[in-house]
Amino acid sequence: MPDEITLRPVTADDLDLFEREFNGPEGTGPYQWFGFGSPAGLRRQFAETGLLGPDGGVLSVAEAGRTVGRVEWFASTWGRPATSTCWTLAIGLVPAAHGRGIGTQAQRRLAEYLFDHTRAERLQAWTDCANLAEQRALEKAGFVREGVLRSAQWRGGRWHDQVIFSMLRAERPGGEPR
Repeated sequence: MPDEITLRPVTADDLDLFEREFNGPEGTGPYQWFGFGSPAGLRRQFAETGLLGPDGGVLSVAEAGRTVGRVEWFASTWGRPATSTCWTLAIGLVPAAHGRGIGTQAQRRLAEYLFDHTRAERLQAWTDCANLAEQRALEKAGFVREGVLRSAQWRGGRWHDQVIFSMLRAERPGGEPR
């Protein structure tokens, strides 16, 4: 069982960690490696907004006060944006944090945060069909598997099927919708 897992706003030191850990396939893992990218955009957005805004955001995941990754959310729609916006969640943990329950706790805390601080009715996340560890983490966090999105993600020179999960406000962990 991991130490206390918390979410907090990203710091400049966190950006250094993210660049170091997530700028290659060794850090992102096989299901999140989309090729090299410039960190300039993330740093510019951090300088302008602190990576928190009305269309989504990024929070650092900390274990006992030490940054071990990040969670993100961005607006998605199923239909017209004005009436059907939901949040899509994503997570990235440093390799040393994998397999210890940190991802489950971080995603549960992000769901609680978004239901407490936004009007979202639906949260969703997806992962590669072969990423069984992430599928288990999402289910343990309270997400429900909805189905398979065929050939939905381009990565590593080919299309990959994804499994989509969701959590509705009334299904949030702890029972009562707020």
